[in-house]
Amino acid sequence: MKRKLSVLLATASVLAVSACGGGSPSGGNGDGGGETSGGSGGGGDLTPITVGVIPIVDTAPIWLGEEKGFFEEEGLDLELQTTSGGAAAVPGVVSGDFDCAFGNVVSIMVAADQGLNLKFVTNGASSAGMENDGFSAVVVNEDSPIKSPADLAGKKVSVNNLSNIGDTTISHVVEEDGGDPSKINFVEVGFPDAPAALANGQVDAAWILEPFLSSALKDGARVISYNFYETHPNLDIAGYFTSNENMESDPETVEKFRAAMTRSLEYAQENPQEVRDIVGTYTEIDEQLRSEMVLPEYRAEFNREATELLGNAAAKYGTVSEPPNLDEILP
Repeated sequence: MKRKLSVLLATASVLAVSACGGGSPSGGNGDGGGETSGGSGGGGDLTPITVGVIPIVDTAPIWLGEEKGFFEEEGLDLELQTTSGGAAAVPGVVSGDFDCAFGNVVSIMVAADQGLNLKFVTNGASSAGMENDGFSAVVVNEDSPIKSPADLAGKKVSVNNLSNIGDTTISHVVEEDGGDPSKINFVEVGFPDAPAALANGQVDAAWILEPFLSSALKDGARVISYNFYETHPNLDIAGYFTSNENMESDPETVEKFRAAMTRSLEYAQENPQEVRDIVGTYTEIDEQLRSEMVLPEYRAEFNREATELLGNAAAKYGTVSEPPNLDEILP
């Protein structure tokens, strides 16, 4: 796959586009240290492809697919390169360091809003699709006077990145509950640090994903909102994207990657124990916590209705300047 791309925006602007996390390799964002994991060894007629991934639960299917040989069977020599978070994923694809990368849906909406020509190849992780799914939640201390999402108005609420999927979905849920989202004071706190920030009173509420959510609840935190599910029961969170230039110049490799990822996602969805096992090979999440954490749903297809709702919310709350054209960013 060609990786000669033009940098469409200054690096500083691109770095503002971030995905779901930005912390340790055991959860929401992963520092990864730029480590790589070679695929099939590059023999034969395999086409090399480099994919940037955050080492979190959401990306388990691609690690599992690599282990099962799905990419090699599709003719690809896969190299996984861990990133420090979504802030590195978008510029990595733009610069050509990555052929594809994993990033959340709102990040790609923001990138498109800034003039970057990026498009999803396939979905990657979605809300668990059940009430109180436990995958993503806004939590408060047990003795907090906050009782409902509307009560978050006027309070300090942590999200891992500002102007992204966290504050967008929380704002939507607060307004649906009758509160004023414009009065929420969102502050950036990485997922690994959010439970402590909440317990110490640095924030009034914290948005946390697994595996940190399970730990926070064990320590006495109380859920105010399952913000992903309450935005839409089948909300798509993140997927694998590339540049339009790659789509046009090397469609065969893109299709091979799509096919291998589809197999990987389907296999992960059908084999949750293998997902929990593979997560232990590229994160520091211990076996006990892996056995208890709620997994996202893994599916290749996007729910267009849910993505449109998310895009409209992103525009409404100022994350993007206008609702995104989904035909430009979805497969």
